[in-house]
Amino acid sequence: MDFYQKVLNLTKKIPRGKVTTYGEIARALKTSPRAVGQALKRNKKLIVIPCHRVVCADGSLGGYSQGLQKKIFLLEHEGIKIRNKKISNFSKVLYKVTEIYK
Repeated sequence: MDFYQKVLNLTKKIPRGKVTTYGEIARALKTSPRAVGQALKRNKKLIVIPCHRVVCADGSLGGYSQGLQKKIFLLEHEGIKIRNKKISNFSKVLYKVTEIYK
């Protein structure tokens, strides 16, 4: 499995109503958060592989290929509370990636 597929595989595991960070995925893959962001930018299956659930380490939203308003809509639809473009209950909805790739 190549790097891109590993990123998508981990992203698929984020449960509805939860978010994780670029850094969490990067830690599992022993890479940089920027590399994770670049891989997610190529995601063509936006709802199947829910990259809208990946955010920055400080709870800010980061980017989304369909635009920030669409990311906000999707997250709020899943019950994530957002205020001033940040997740307001970040620690409660943070999904920790437990799978580590070698």
